[in-house]
Amino acid sequence: MSTAPDKTWSNRNQFRPESELRSGAVIVNPAFRNLIGGDDVEIKKHYTGTEWAEGPAYVPAREGSDGFVVFSDVPNNRMLKYDPGSGKTTTFREPSHFSNGNTVDNDGRLVTCEHLRHAISRLEHDGTHHVLVDSFEGKKLNSPNDLVVKSDGSIWFTDPPYGILSGREGNARDSELDGNYVYRLLPDTGEISIVVNELDRPNGLAFSPDEAILYVADSGEPRNVAAFDVNADDKSLSNFRIFAVVRPGIADGFRCDELGNMWTSAHDGIHCFTPEGELIGKILVPEQRTANCTFGDEDRKTLYICGDVSLYSVRLNVAGA
Repeated sequence: MSTAPDKTWSNRNQFRPESELRSGAVIVNPAFRNLIGGDDVEIKKHYTGTEWAEGPAYVPAREGSDGFVVFSDVPNNRMLKYDPGSGKTTTFREPSHFSNGNTVDNDGRLVTCEHLRHAISRLEHDGTHHVLVDSFEGKKLNSPNDLVVKSDGSIWFTDPPYGILSGREGNARDSELDGNYVYRLLPDTGEISIVVNELDRPNGLAFSPDEAILYVADSGEPRNVAAFDVNADDKSLSNFRIFAVVRPGIADGFRCDELGNMWTSAHDGIHCFTPEGELIGKILVPEQRTANCTFGDEDRKTLYICGDVSLYSVRLNVAGA
């Protein structure tokens, strides 16, 4: 079993000087110590060699297969697999149709956002891989970016234009839609509806542990994280408000822990916000930018972090939601 090849581009942009790249914990509120187990954290690097690491998802163990982490290397049109048991990172799928966000549904199947096919796809347990949706009202989706699966099996995903702006992360083309939306998909029937139309470029998203709130990052002009209440029908939203503003950089992808805290990416690493929107601490990642994170391992207490060209992990005292 070989390690996935290094495909970091030689002409990549540098957003911050090397002197600003640091690792460790920043305690803003003493409550953060309870989540990370002290004053600092051990940040483990598992792989370096992507051009833009994104969309980590932990695929849990099942009969005949140990748990593993899948993540996307978007510009290189491939998906990688990290095996915590062996410590090796290998190629999972190449080409990947310029995959971005990944998640796992309630049956343990990998569900993926694809820029090139402007689609949401699903990998079945028998190895077959197929598109669940690629259009809305007869028009191509833009480039699905991130997604979450609700307890009722519905898939909620964002659809900004990043995969159609150039050939770097997909295929340059004009949008067939009149905006960038958040959608709700029922995979069994194909029913799809717009649930958020208030944002410029919706990006990362996550539900609160009780699924009463949907958080959505807007990586367009507002550069903030919005929150919406999930209505009693479980398929519509209300009470749009600003939850948090992440700086430096923007919130790209995030996940919530079992206590309702949000762990979100920023330029300097992962920032942790309480359910009330208070920043209580940071995990600094020594990369130009940090893209996304997910909770993994069987106890869901390992935070896997996609940081620009690398995959990292941090052990926490709190589990993912």
